[in-house]
Amino acid sequence: NCTHTALRQASRQLTQVYDEAISPSGLTSAQAMLVSRLDELGGAPGGKGPSLQALAKRLSIQISALTHALRPLLRDGVVELHADAKDGRIKRAVLTEQGMKQTRQMYELWLAVNQRMDSVLGAGTGSELRALATKVASPEFLAAMTDDQAP
Repeated sequence: NCTHTALRQASRQLTQVYDEAISPSGLTSAQAMLVSRLDELGGAPGGKGPSLQALAKRLSIQISALTHALRPLLRDGVVELHADAKDGRIKRAVLTEQGMKQTRQMYELWLAVNQRMDSVLGAGTGSELRALATKVASPEFLAAMTDDQAP
């Protein structure tokens, strides 16, 4: 009856399912989230790319965790870092051509596993699960849970 335990177990199992499903792209599910956010924030090849600070904020992680997560993507030629044209202290991330190819393949595989999950869970349940997870991940939920006035 522990919400925390149930969600952690579900999260680990979903990570395994998604990692397996998108493995042909050469990305893990954690890397897939990173490259998809990078793509959303203008990090396609030839683009300016987001600053590492903006990317970390969008991913809701610390900059140190982001730089750690980027290491294998940099090593494998999926992502490149460039100094900002106006302020060399600011680093910007962009996908390489190879990285964009892997990202596109990941999107196709991700869509297929999402559709399969919706089919297995039943009509509407997948969207309900995503909506509830989004609510739990929101700043408003965290504020309500950490409010000293809460019962």
